[in-house]
Amino acid sequence: MSYIDGYVIAVPLANKDKFLAAAKHFDQMLIDAGALRVMECWGDDLKHGKQTDFFRAVEATDEETVAFSWVEWPDKETRDDAHAKMEAAMAAGEFDMGDEPMPFDGKRMIFGGFAPILELGGE
Repeated sequence: MSYIDGYVIAVPLANKDKFLAAAKHFDQMLIDAGALRVMECWGDDLKHGKQTDFFRAVEATDEETVAFSWVEWPDKETRDDAHAKMEAAMAAGEFDMGDEPMPFDGKRMIFGGFAPILELGGE
């Protein structure tokens, strides 16, 4: 069964194009490393909750929205191998965005790996 990485990120509204450019670069690295697909989603219908919500989870400001991204891998072993290769590539400077800073604050990103336990529908 596949393996999923999920990411929740606060992104300044003004940085949508920069976020997409960085995502295309990084996501292609994921595909090249074995990911089956990558989905980048821009907050569209997000509600502020009374106790918790996406905004609070990443401390998003009024000038930011929440991006939700996920990566589908064929299995956890492929994902773990890809993460190790990508960490080495980043340490070697291969994830170079030039003079452009990251379009979001990575310290407020939430991410993790998930083992699917139920799948309905699909192709």
